[in-house]
Amino acid sequence: YQIPAIEEGKTNVAFVYVGPIGDGGWTYAHNQGREYLEQHGNNVHTAYLESIPEGADAERVIRALARQGFDVIFTTSFGYMDPTATVAEEFPDTAFIHVSGQKKNDTNFGNVFGAMEEMKYLAGMIAGAKAAEDGSKRVGIIAPFPIAEVIRLSNAAALGMRRTCPDCVMDIRWIFTWFDPVKEREAAESMLDAGATVIITGADTPGPVQAAAERGLTGIAYDSDNACAGLESNCLTVPYWIWGPVYLDIVEQVQAGTWKPTDFYGSTADGMLGLYGFMEGQTPYPSVPESVIPEVKDVLAKMKAGEFTRFDIFTGPIKDNQGNEVIPDGVSLTQSDLEGLSEGYMQAFGITGREPCTICMNFLVEGFDPTAEIPPLE
Repeated sequence: YQIPAIEEGKTNVAFVYVGPIGDGGWTYAHNQGREYLEQHGNNVHTAYLESIPEGADAERVIRALARQGFDVIFTTSFGYMDPTATVAEEFPDTAFIHVSGQKKNDTNFGNVFGAMEEMKYLAGMIAGAKAAEDGSKRVGIIAPFPIAEVIRLSNAAALGMRRTCPDCVMDIRWIFTWFDPVKEREAAESMLDAGATVIITGADTPGPVQAAAERGLTGIAYDSDNACAGLESNCLTVPYWIWGPVYLDIVEQVQAGTWKPTDFYGSTADGMLGLYGFMEGQTPYPSVPESVIPEVKDVLAKMKAGEFTRFDIFTGPIKDNQGNEVIPDGVSLTQSDLEGLSEGYMQAFGITGREPCTICMNFLVEGFDPTAEIPPLE
């Protein structure tokens, strides 16, 4: 990997990406954030490396960037958590921010994520209304890895679906990758063959929406506001990330010498999340059922005001897809529950300073096909 150069006299900020910036999804959205930082930051130079595999390759790249003299390094995939932690120990004067994990130290390593489950809940509401209109009452969701983040987002989508279509069923396919256009598409085809008429993706490309479109059906893409470019007539919406202001805020704190590592978990109210077609200046895509638009707008407005949050989505009574009660009436999941922070998980990853979960995110909610399961994570 060609390590980019720094610019003397500027605050140099590097980004490590798991996919290509043209993925129309996760990495594209992070790169939008980087461009925002470059545009709005004071005396800031940015650089990036794309398609860096999680694991040993990532650790080498992060170390090389630190050695090169970058002041702030953002690592933007779940599997970069341990590599970032390792390199942060070696370079105490560099600020490291990992996106989507749970590790930090007290000095130079923090993490950032956001309540995408709020947008996935709204996406599920739209998917349920559409599947009901289609008459199939069947929705399919593509799940990258069996980790708490993916389980949480998929469950939020199923809960949203059941809100607008109480007898809809959600199918699921696990693909064990964030970015693989072929596998993403095959998973969509498999669920369409099984009777789903709406496909929601949790992976990084719009391929599953394309697969639905080829059959005259609809899908919901993910991650970036441009994910459905060219697919407007068969796309229902896109839950997407708004990273720029978060990046700018962190870099300005580093410049001021006030930055302290935190577990930052932003919400809709923090302006970190979007639902395409429903944000200011946008109009819903043509295939969104008219009947669901006012309800989606209403719940989104409550989210923006902080009156309906991730904790409200996951408030009981909620059953799993086997009919067992997992969240009792009146009980809300905690942040540790949402992130699946079990004792074993925290020990395995060396995560400290967090409360362990009691109702851990390791179940599929009612609404999923009763045969659906969470596979073991290697």
